[in-house]
Amino acid sequence: MFLARVLADGEGDLVCDFAETYRLLDWRSLGARQAATLAAGLPLGSRVMTRLSGAAVPLPLQLQARIADDLALLVWMQSKDAQAGRNRPVSILQALTAPVQEKKNDLQAYDTPEAFWAARSEFVKGGVPRG
Repeated sequence: MFLARVLADGEGDLVCDFAETYRLLDWRSLGARQAATLAAGLPLGSRVMTRLSGAAVPLPLQLQARIADDLALLVWMQSKDAQAGRNRPVSILQALTAPVQEKKNDLQAYDTPEAFWAARSEFVKGGVPRG
């Protein structure tokens, strides 16, 4: 069930995590039971585990950001700025976990190399590529 849940959200993260963690490029060659075991054993900072936890960034990075934030706050508290209540340090953790604002998706995909090169030549001429 764990492997099915991981694959339901997309195979790309699993492929990247297996390549990075186990140096394994073809996870399908393992068989379902062994692939599920290895997937469940991925570290907390892996793409799969981060996605499954619903976190925006991996747990180890969150902890590092929290440590940096606390240190910056301790240093700031000893300053004249803190006594005056100004220039409080910005939280790195908050910046990492804040919702990302939607921006225009300018990603273009092409079905064939010919379609890509046609769009590229149009773009180089000053036109707008259509994918």
